[in-house]
Amino acid sequence: MSAPVGVAPADTAQRLIELMRAQGFDGAQVSVTRQRRSEVCVAHNEASLLRSTDTHRLQLVGLLDGRRAATEASEIGDAQLQATVRSLWDSVASAPQDEANAVSAGQHARIVRGRAQAQLAELADATGALLAFREREAPSVMLEEMAVAHNSSWSSTLTSAGTDLACEIHWFDAGVFGLARDGTQASSFNYAGGNCDSLADAPLIARFGIDDLLQSLPQQTHTERIGERFVGSVVLTPKAMADLVGWLLGQLGDQALIDGSSVYRDAVGRLVASPLLNLRHRTDAPGVSPLTADAFVAAPVELIAQGRLQCLTPSLYGSRKTGLPHVALAMEGWDMAAGTASRDALIAAVPRGALVDRLSMGRPAASGDFSGVIKNSFAIDHGRVGGALAETMISGNVAQMLRDVQAVSAERIDTGGWVLPWVRVDGLHFS
Repeated sequence: MSAPVGVAPADTAQRLIELMRAQGFDGAQVSVTRQRRSEVCVAHNEASLLRSTDTHRLQLVGLLDGRRAATEASEIGDAQLQATVRSLWDSVASAPQDEANAVSAGQHARIVRGRAQAQLAELADATGALLAFREREAPSVMLEEMAVAHNSSWSSTLTSAGTDLACEIHWFDAGVFGLARDGTQASSFNYAGGNCDSLADAPLIARFGIDDLLQSLPQQTHTERIGERFVGSVVLTPKAMADLVGWLLGQLGDQALIDGSSVYRDAVGRLVASPLLNLRHRTDAPGVSPLTADAFVAAPVELIAQGRLQCLTPSLYGSRKTGLPHVALAMEGWDMAAGTASRDALIAAVPRGALVDRLSMGRPAASGDFSGVIKNSFAIDHGRVGGALAETMISGNVAQMLRDVQAVSAERIDTGGWVLPWVRVDGLHFS
């Protein structure tokens, strides 16, 4: 693999492992990443900056007598590397002992993915086209911040137990953040963005839900209250659905499994969601490294099949701590299968409720109970989308919401890290 001119991540990683062995660590893991980013930035609807940056990130884990310490750094000079290792050595002495601490062994991979080069003119053209669309179709929208970029990442991960992983990935990303104004009235802020392998196959307005964002913000400058309390339905956009999936993933991971709070600890093989839901982990998502934080090669995993839970997802540490099988997952790369109904049909089937784009529910209780504000959302009455909502709360239970999904849209939004549809859920309490 060809990294840019300079010290290769593999050389720095090898030097760090040697320093940690010489220092006396029982076990060590090092990851060195070099990232180059070229971007066009926009502020207040105007292109404001064209730049390229080159950064390093060093991540070290040291084990000693069952104790574990971790640190990060950004300097790769030899004196700085030695100082980082000595600081980690000082830290590990005060860490608690835990027999579950370990580093990966015998993992090997050489991964190369994506387009290595991009012309700055390509980024500028994509930015200009989106700004022109905003000016023509959504003049009341103020894009407070926007960026279109090409990224390259070269990484090397080594452990003292023989793991040697190298990854070179290249991708594009874009994101917009803004609001709309009508006189003295303004909408809430909202965001859309994601990663892709190419800018050539579709304009930015057709990606990541950016078109929905620019169309909906002007409609949110004037809001209305929903009225009396009632029990109704929500149609969740992919962005809002990500909150439900994120809660589910947290329930299946280390913290909830180790502290015993997971509602799914003994649910493998059981129906935990609507039979309409199918969720899998993909390892080829744009901009997503197919390597785990604990130095394993991630594999595609079917997590939910027709509503049934297929596995829990403890890391190496979580597996050793709980006795559950280890599942190697990257941090992102989740794909929920499309349904058969259009999103318009999902809305048409709602007697009363809301089209929800942001679900601000804080951290639900361990049981899944929550109460939160729905933002950038619209009322639905007799199957028709009405006005934008103000100060509207919903309450329910996230686990129950997953079971109560009544329909899944054929349309989906692919942000790279997530591919998610619109879903309809009944039985939410509105106030």
